[in-house]
Amino acid sequence: MSSTDAELKQHVHAERERLADLLAALPDQGWDSPSLCSGWRVREVVAHLTAPFRTSLPRLVAGLAAARFSFDRYADRAARKDATRMSNAELLACLRANITNAWQPPGGGLAGALSHDTIHGLDMTVPLGLPSPPAERVALVLAAANERSLSYFGVDLAGLQLRGTDADIRLGAGEPVHMPVEDILLTITGRRPLPRPGSTSLTGE
Repeated sequence: MSSTDAELKQHVHAERERLADLLAALPDQGWDSPSLCSGWRVREVVAHLTAPFRTSLPRLVAGLAAARFSFDRYADRAARKDATRMSNAELLACLRANITNAWQPPGGGLAGALSHDTIHGLDMTVPLGLPSPPAERVALVLAAANERSLSYFGVDLAGLQLRGTDADIRLGAGEPVHMPVEDILLTITGRRPLPRPGSTSLTGE
């Protein structure tokens, strides 16, 4: 699946707006609900999502240095700190104010920005039972997946090929397993266990 920068940008803006609308309707207790990110509530995920919009380069470098240049350690510390010092309304306002922000992860481009927002969006919406992003949007994220991104999450697709049932996506080169693209994305990012070969869903049903 190929996509233009204009298409990716449109989806980045649409996903941020979608998440902002869902969060605006979320009661306070929902912000304290566990997310799919281990140890993070919804509020920590929102803090992480909005961190690039609020973090200057000097602050980023200082934070990385304090975390011994482990980005995961730095991101965890920053999310927890910001989730404590910022209210739900402030976090939501930051997301809403930056729907069209041009931030892109280093080396990731627009596809990286869309991946960041979509994956962390699912971290919140899946456990809360909230609406999912369109399959087309998830498919764009999957189309940009490569061996580097799979290795980052520690996922090995050896012997499996994950095939989308709601979009033309195939990842891997082994025995086919059919599932919705949302489940494929959750699987390759380590949010769901790898399916059994020959199954047609994550549960084999």
